[in-house]
Amino acid sequence: MAYFVTGATGFIGRRLIAELVDHRRGTIWVLVRPGSEAKLDRFRYRWNNSTRIVPVPGELTEEGLGVDPAWVAEHAGEVKHFFHLAASYDMTATKEANDRLNTGGTRNALQVAAALDAGCFHQVSSIAASGDLRGRWTEEMFDEGQGFQSDYHRTKFESEKIVRDEATVPWRVYRPAIVVGDSETGEIDKIDGPYYFFTLIKRMRDYVPAWLPLFGAGMGSTNIVPVDYVARAMDHLAHQPNLDGRAFHLVNPRPQKNIDVLNAFAKAAKSPSFQIQLDSRVTNLLPTRWLQDAIGRGTGGGPGEVLANQTLGRLGIPAEVLAHISLPTRYDAAITQAALKDSDITIPRLRDYAATLWDYWEQNLDPDIRNDKASAKALQGKTVVITGASSGIGKATALRVAALGGTAILVARGAEKLEETKGDIEAQGGVAFAYPCDLSDLDEIDKLAKKLTRDFEGIDVVVNNAGRSIRRSLRLSYDRFHDFERTMQLNYFGAIRLIMGLTPSMARRKTGHIVNISSIGVQTNPPRFAAYVASKAALDAWSRVVSSELIGDGITFTSIHMPLVRTPMIAPTKIYDAFPTISPSQAADLVLRAIRDKPHEINTVMGTAGEITHAVAPHASFRILNQAYKIFPDSAAARGDGAGEKTTRQQRALARVLKGVHW
Repeated sequence: MAYFVTGATGFIGRRLIAELVDHRRGTIWVLVRPGSEAKLDRFRYRWNNSTRIVPVPGELTEEGLGVDPAWVAEHAGEVKHFFHLAASYDMTATKEANDRLNTGGTRNALQVAAALDAGCFHQVSSIAASGDLRGRWTEEMFDEGQGFQSDYHRTKFESEKIVRDEATVPWRVYRPAIVVGDSETGEIDKIDGPYYFFTLIKRMRDYVPAWLPLFGAGMGSTNIVPVDYVARAMDHLAHQPNLDGRAFHLVNPRPQKNIDVLNAFAKAAKSPSFQIQLDSRVTNLLPTRWLQDAIGRGTGGGPGEVLANQTLGRLGIPAEVLAHISLPTRYDAAITQAALKDSDITIPRLRDYAATLWDYWEQNLDPDIRNDKASAKALQGKTVVITGASSGIGKATALRVAALGGTAILVARGAEKLEETKGDIEAQGGVAFAYPCDLSDLDEIDKLAKKLTRDFEGIDVVVNNAGRSIRRSLRLSYDRFHDFERTMQLNYFGAIRLIMGLTPSMARRKTGHIVNISSIGVQTNPPRFAAYVASKAALDAWSRVVSSELIGDGITFTSIHMPLVRTPMIAPTKIYDAFPTISPSQAADLVLRAIRDKPHEINTVMGTAGEITHAVAPHASFRILNQAYKIFPDSAAARGDGAGEKTTRQQRALARVLKGVHW
């Protein structure tokens, strides 16, 4: 069995390729524009560097896809499945571009499939083919006389019609809903669908108190699905017998209210949510059709479009998108659900992966990243070592450093995840190098320092981020002295060993900056964190002492007393799920500030308040902390009883008042 795939490096395409590599056998030929082989190579690590993936030179807009007729003749009869994914997925694209890529590309792909005598032509369409149809649209429905709000919608319908009317080989059609990022990694290629509103959500988080309830208009319903579901479902459906000539709705069977979708992402961003919804009898006075007419259907001349561009447009929300917020159609997916019944392929709930989508956007696609001119200037030509770079704060920092022109040197224990981070950076045009190292092994650290000194002309910045946190009360620690030893080994000894290995070369160059990720706990002394806080306090004290020795060599230090961050390190403590936290990207903002401005410390208001309270009234401070000790119990993991954890109202209230503190 062999495959032919167009759009293999696209958002859905490369995940479909991964499914075919993992679950199917045979050669996978992929259409590649001449000169674009390097783009294909950037994604090979995601496909286990499989030798089954073979590029075929061609061009979507050329007759017969521009594929050499001799190649087609040679492989006729070998291709069992021809997947056509290449297309324009941009509602703001011009009429010419949509016609050339969508309708023209489909016709060209069908020519090749026919010449290859392919077993089945798999057309990736879209729910956009339903146009402005109101009411229920089943998988057996197609041309119901619907109109089309944009050229994108029109060409998706016309492309599907070309397959139905002109295909000379068996065919199947897949109609995905609005496709968002991977539910496990959050990865997405570009801003689309609900992502257009992420900047607005971020601005609300930055400037509006999180406790303030917002008014929300009835904005109708939408339908979104994660890309991993789409790819897995396509792979499964394509290989099921007796389904030719059918369309499949890769949708959420239950439409999602737009306001619920926005609130899911607002919760993920720790932003205010729309808790007070205006009655639909009021909002229905301004239906979608009115908005479309006001915007002028994207012609640039409508008064509504001018107003939208000067308001929401400044937040990255195109006027053309506003007319398509609410979907008038309900998508029946009975055939698809029946075909998937015996598989393990299900649609995850948005609330379970909204934070994953948000974190990926904030770390990779937030336009504020590219607009940080001061940090870009500070990082140009700089080499930055980042420990713990395979996840959390370290990964977010590495992505940010590379995006702003720095060279990211990635250090962590797990080589596989480190390579994934490196691949993500390189896929976005950044420069990164991976150095696996167990930072609790002092001999390995010595070897790492020597290798870095040898491999690079100079190390400009070191970000000591790798760390281990233990949340366990003293009464449960009497027979666990190794907790203190292990925490000190990584958080303190490992960090200073790396610094000591790299500062001699920094001193010779008369420049260098060390950023230590410390903790707000050093300032606030939260109960149950004796091992963790002590290790971070030791690193703080060591850095303060050696700062006075090394400043004459041009080497400076910054300690960031980081508040609670939503990372894998805090995941085992389930009560943190309901607590105010900052995102890894917000933490990376603090690291970038440390690199750019080089302050000796970066503190939060709450952390500073904790230090002052301890200095002025230590006994009163201990009494307050003792109450917190009673309110927040040891975790189930620390107790070893496996019991579930639920937060109480008292716990949530204290966590909000003392925001960012580890409890």
